[in-house]
Amino acid sequence: MTKYFRLALPLAAALTLAACSTTNPNTGETQRSNTGTGAAIGAAVGAMAGMVSGDGGSSSRDRALIGAAVGAAAGGGIGAYMDRQEEQLRQSMQGTGIGVDRQGDNIILNMPSSVTFAFDSSDLTPAARSALNDVSNVLQQYPETRVNIAGHTDSTGAADYNQRLSERRASAVGNYLSQTGVAGTRLSMTGYGENQPIASNDTEQGRAQNRRVEITLTPIQQQ
Repeated sequence: MTKYFRLALPLAAALTLAACSTTNPNTGETQRSNTGTGAAIGAAVGAMAGMVSGDGGSSSRDRALIGAAVGAAAGGGIGAYMDRQEEQLRQSMQGTGIGVDRQGDNIILNMPSSVTFAFDSSDLTPAARSALNDVSNVLQQYPETRVNIAGHTDSTGAADYNQRLSERRASAVGNYLSQTGVAGTRLSMTGYGENQPIASNDTEQGRAQNRRVEITLTPIQQQ
């Protein structure tokens, strides 16, 4: 079985090398898309699945190669889908103060409270509404993603109050996206209070980074 798995590895490698490069609209730098990576992973997984269904001999080899090809197509398709969505979001978020990050097939929008909410408030600012209109327009073009919205605070004040505030802020973002046309079935809103800091709460700069809403987009195929 192992030797047939090795047969699929060159295919996975070739797909990775053939991955299309894209230009980051924010930096102008050329970067590799995730399409090839997804295709390579899909090829390896498909090869293994093909071998498991085989009965030895040439049939195992054939199933491994067929499985690699099918898996590559599926993996590459997800990567390409998220690549296109990421590119549109980066273009739409330029100048808004909202960061766009890519982790594997997931896209994360980091919305600092300086952009989204006034101090101790869960009412969206006009700037936040404008940015979320653009986010909503992109999301409606890519319905095969789930939208996970997480509210976060710094550690100032009582923990139970911060928890409720983070929940209200996550809900405010989710409800607005729903009102602007994103299907409610795609949306998940969660508040984490002060429990998931990304910086030190000992400085004002760190606390400002911790006060945020993150929107994580994940392919529905992963669920």
